Amino acid sequence: MKTNEGSLDRILRVIAGLALISLAFVGPKTPFGYLGFIPLLTGAIGWCPIYSLLGLNTCGLKKG
Repeated sequence: MKTNEGSLDRILRVIAGLALISLAFVGPKTPFGYLGFIPLLTGAIGWCPIYSLLGLNTCGLKKG
């Protein structure tokens, strides 16, 4: 797995993931909040499978 997420993308994913997870404990307390583990995990490891399928990369400019 090659990193395909830039720093800002990773930070935003972690924040969004934590916000969604909080919905499972605070607020409407819906199971929908557990979907927040997906952006949290992809932000933590820096690789998004959907980006790979679409050929996207937010890491910045490629050297070469």
